[in-house]
Parts: sequence; structure tokens; C-alpha cells
Amino acid sequence: MRGPELSPGYGGAARRTVPLERAEALRLLAAAPFGRIVFTADALPAVRPVNHLIGAGGQVIVRTQPFAGLARTALGRPAIVAYHADEIDPVRRIGWSVLVTGPARLVTAAELAAEYTRRLGLWGDPDSGVVIGIEPTLVTGTRLIEEIAV
Repeated sequence: MRGPELSPGYGGAARRTVPLERAEALRLLAAAPFGRIVFTADALPAVRPVNHLIGAGGQVIVRTQPFAGLARTALGRPAIVAYHADEIDPVRRIGWSVLVTGPARLVTAAELAAEYTRRLGLWGDPDSGVVIGIEPTLVTGTRLIEEIAV
């Protein structure tokens, strides 16, 4: 395994990336107000901003429009997607980034979908959209910190 990577920071101060453990990555993700769902549409990568919550079993739950790249989920087949969220201070250039990759499936249980819709609130058109659960098969994260000179 590689060690932490050093990169020049803002104003010449060095920054170091530190890998996050899975539990810490999911904890940070749960506290983030929104993220980006990444999927394939017409053989090209597509990204849409959405808000999320962490559901049962650590699933990332999002509500979004039924984009073409997510059509498989409406047919009951999983689509492999990624979900990314971060919190980076633009001035100090420190923070964290988390990426969850796994199969996405439509939440079909009416009561559960309604509860998730209520908890997620509005993000775009309130009368359309689907609720999707992303299984966190692969969870990676990094923290970007200042390298302290000794």
C-alpha cells in the first residue's frame, strides 16, 4: 500500500492526503448536505447533484429524476453507479472526499419510498422523481490535511 501523498497547498504549504476508514467515510457522508450521483448515460459518464440520506444497511438513498442512465433501476435491475460528496475549504484547501460505488436499485416499497421522499425534502420538481438506494459495495475516502512543519 502506498503512503500518504504530499501535494503543494495554497500559499506553498504542503498538504497530505490520508485514506479514511470505511466507517469514518460513511459518517462524513451521512453529515454532508448533498452530493453527486454518477452514472452512465448513452455510454458517457453523467453527474447530477442530489441530496441524500443513509438508510438501512448503510445504503445511500437519493431521490432524482429517472434519467436514461438510471432506467435499469425502474425495470428492477441494478445499475452500477457512484455517489460522491466532499467538504473542501477553498481557502485552506483542506477537507475530505468520499466515494461510494455499488448497485443502485429503485426503492419499490411504497411506505419506505414515501418516508424517504419526506425525509429528503424537495430537490427540483416535487411531483416527479424516483427514490433509489445505492448499496455501498466499495467505499473510499480521503482527508486532505496541512502538513505541519517540524
